[in-house]
Amino acid sequence: MTHAPMPAAIRFVLASIVMNAIGFGIIVPVTPQLLVDLGAGTIDRATAIGGWLALVYAAFQFVFSPIAGNLSDRFGRRPVLLASVFGFAIDFILLALAPTLLWVFIARAISGVLGASNAPAQAAIADLAGPEDRARYFGLIGAAFGIGFVVGPAIGGLLGEFGARVPFFVAAALAFANFIYGYFAFPETLKPENRRAFDWRRATPGGALASVRKLHGIVPISTVYLLWQIASLIYPSTWAYFVIGRYGWSEGLIGASLALVGLFMVGIQAFLLPRIVARFGERQTAIIGIALAGLAMAAYAGANAGWMAFALLPLMAAQSLVHPNLTSMMTRRANASTQGEVQGYASSIMAVGALIAPILFNPLLAWFTGPKAPFVFHGAAFVVAALIAFACLPVMVLMRPAR
Repeated sequence: MTHAPMPAAIRFVLASIVMNAIGFGIIVPVTPQLLVDLGAGTIDRATAIGGWLALVYAAFQFVFSPIAGNLSDRFGRRPVLLASVFGFAIDFILLALAPTLLWVFIARAISGVLGASNAPAQAAIADLAGPEDRARYFGLIGAAFGIGFVVGPAIGGLLGEFGARVPFFVAAALAFANFIYGYFAFPETLKPENRRAFDWRRATPGGALASVRKLHGIVPISTVYLLWQIASLIYPSTWAYFVIGRYGWSEGLIGASLALVGLFMVGIQAFLLPRIVARFGERQTAIIGIALAGLAMAAYAGANAGWMAFALLPLMAAQSLVHPNLTSMMTRRANASTQGEVQGYASSIMAVGALIAPILFNPLLAWFTGPKAPFVFHGAAFVVAALIAFACLPVMVLMRPAR
């Protein structure tokens, strides 16, 4: 297959995602220990606190995603994205210096505001990619994230040996470097004639829903978007706590597992995804990914040895077939002047899922591994995640294509 040269703006978005993923991946192996050091005391309490931190992040992202998307439709993608990247650098410094758990919660709230930049980032891709290329480019976004998660957790696991705060300083430095790169390398992607006035009524989650729900087929794809977001967040919500409690893994092993699954995801999204989409189409490819990912979640519920967890990583990575195709299907329901708004709406849906997931999964894991549990079952949250993933399948099968 041959493709047109990749625009400079898309190259920056991909490079930015790599660096952001490295930054976030660096801190994953050490976050449980940081929470313990700041007062959580035990790993089951750190698991519960980690869930509340994820909840705070998602709540702020839910509120601010429509704002970011609508601002990017008015002023362009460049200023919104660059402000977000710079803000992440400040946020990582706050986390590195946090003296109490309250500081960590404040920093996560700031991260949620800045994380709303996902909407203009994806809108920038939609600005430049034709309908036939969007799944490929969104797949490359996933591959870029996977590359970051190959490098990030591995580095974080090593740096964590020097102290739980060291990786946060490194993540801040990467974010600053990303801002400098973007300032010089990222051109504006939204043409002036496609910009529209900013309207606060459309820049709230409710307003965004009221505006986009009239689009053909938006409700079914939104339903799957939400269910899949909840199910897939089983890993970022609970993985570090799950493998520490069940297998007794160190920070280094946690980093190695995340790096390995990231490597598998890169391979799938960079090499297999375009071919599978060309053969089966976006909807069928997403169905395949959901089915395989649901099987992986169910398998983790029963995996009682560390080698099993590593053996299941390729099946876990099959989830990388899902999100790029769902996102591409969402963009087909927007026009040039509403891509930011629709992507903001999609990001709000993802934030709702991110609100629900830690409320659901972290307390389940904490309860079934805590002193009051009727029996110890580390896989309880994975059972629920698998059921939610499988619930997506009938909606996808019955979904009609975009006009």
